[in-house]
Formats: sequence, structure tokens, C-alpha cells
Amino acid sequence: MSQQAKVQTIKVGVIGAGGRMGRMLIEAVQNNPQTMLKAAIERQGSSLVGADAGEVAAVGCLDVQIVDDLQAVISNIDVLIDFSLPDATEKNMQICAEHGVAMVIGTTGFNEQQEQVLAKASEQIAIVYAGNYSTGVNLSLKLLGMAAKAFGNDADVEVIEAHHKHKIDAPSGTAYMMAEAVAEARGQNLKDVAVYGREGQTGEREAGTIGIHAIRGGEIIGDHTVMFIADGEVVEITHRARARMTFAAGAVRAATWIIKQEVGQYDMQDVLGLND
Repeated sequence: MSQQAKVQTIKVGVIGAGGRMGRMLIEAVQNNPQTMLKAAIERQGSSLVGADAGEVAAVGCLDVQIVDDLQAVISNIDVLIDFSLPDATEKNMQICAEHGVAMVIGTTGFNEQQEQVLAKASEQIAIVYAGNYSTGVNLSLKLLGMAAKAFGNDADVEVIEAHHKHKIDAPSGTAYMMAEAVAEARGQNLKDVAVYGREGQTGEREAGTIGIHAIRGGEIIGDHTVMFIADGEVVEITHRARARMTFAAGAVRAATWIIKQEVGQYDMQDVLGLND
């Protein structure tokens, strides 16, 4: 391809266009030279339906009206970015699978049935599904796997996360990802070894368990620390988010990557080449 050849513009749709994350996603789409906003979707009954998505996101008029029906605009897009709620994302996965539209999913808190819907949809379309789209978080996951292999069961592991008071699920998707990274590196099933908080007469700490704790308050964007506590030394791997745009820009980066992939389920580690 010659230097003069133009890169094909990726047509993106954003779920929850009027929310804080949705507005940032719209801005991130506009900031990326490879992407263009072609659909913006809000919940039914939203007062923002009919408004220009660019004006709502304070990036200028884009001539993209916010709608409340994904089906009405699904043919306009190549990839859908969805950071909404589990029930809504479940329906959106089914619609995208029916129409062959790739997805970038940042929704957390799926139940087992919704995980099955995700698995089925990923047999029909390419999906990036991650609890966190930050480059730093995903690098931390890589480091956690290395630390867990090095310490083995010689260190007790505690995962501590803190988020703003408006977050409705706990622990965070990122905390689960970090605990999973440790468990997988140690050859464990997280469901068998996870301990969520402690209260009362808990007895001595059982070797090999992974403690997971959630803090909620104020406007904390997202802090995560994993402690490897061995006899005589402690190693902490910490990530602190200081701007939500980090997650939005990462999701748009994932959108530019997933559009080139075969059908299947991927994560942000794949996008960043950390699974190579």
C-alpha cells in the first residue's frame, strides 16, 4: 500500500451515549483518526433521544442523532462499544451477533447466564471483553502473573480495590481480573480460593486463598493494589487511574484492533500483544 493510500475509517457505535463514560467514548472516537462515530444509543425514554451526540459530548455537532433502538442503527456501524449494564449488554450482544457487528464490551457484573450469551455471541462475531481497558492495568496483569509464579504459595495474596460511591457492583471487574491472573498463574480456580472481606471470628488465614476487598467512596476513579505478603517481605503491585479518558481511549484502540480479527473472544491483553 502506498503512503498516499487512506486507511479505511472504522464506523463506531456507542451505547450509553449520554452518560459520563459514553460522552468520553464519543470524544475518544473523534480523537482517533481511524474511527468515526456513526451511531449513539441511549435507553428508552431518555430525554437525550434526538439530540446530536457530538453536542451532548461537547465535541461539536456530528450530525449523529441519539436514538433509543440499536436495531435502527446497527447497519450503520462496524463495531459497537458497550459499557452499560449486564441486562442491556446481553440484548446488544444478541443483536450484534445477528448482524455480524463486532463488539468492544466493558460491562462488568455478568451472571453465569450472561457469560453463556457472551460465549455464544463470540462464536458468531469478534468480541473484545475486558473489565479494564487501561494499558497500565493490563501491564499490571502481566506483572501479577510473573509475581504469582515466582512466589507460588509462599506468599499470601490480598487484592484491594477502591472506586467512587456511585459504582453499583463489587468487587470491580478489574479486581476479579487481577485475582484471576494470580490464581491462573498458581494453577488455581479462583472460585475455590477467593475470600471476600472478613468479619467476625474467621480463624487463621487459610494458605493459598486470595483475599478480595472493595472500598467505595467519593469520586475515586479506580485504585487497585495486589499485595504478595511473604515471611520477611511484601511486594505490592498498584495501579491508580487518574482520568477516565484512559479507559475510553483504550476501548477505541480495541475497536480499531477487533475489526481486523477472526470470530472469537479476546481481551485487552490480546489487543496490546501481551499474550504473544
